[in-house]
Amino acid sequence: MESILNLVREALETDFLSITAENQLRLLLNSKYSLEDLEAFMELQQATMNGRVKQESRELILSQHEFKPGG
Repeated sequence: MESILNLVREALETDFLSITAENQLRLLLNSKYSLEDLEAFMELQQATMNGRVKQESRELILSQHEFKPGG
């Protein structure tokens, strides 16, 4: 399994957080992690809040609301 730091680096480089990576982050955050991992995760949170990194899970939810039949 990847580290938090590696998952964050990949998301920041691609400006995209996949559902798979998001689930891996959840698992990793439930175990022991370093201060470096925590700081990287906080940076990723900022990037998603600022719209720099798109979350696949949120994009799917938004697309489902946009294309409702009969709407």
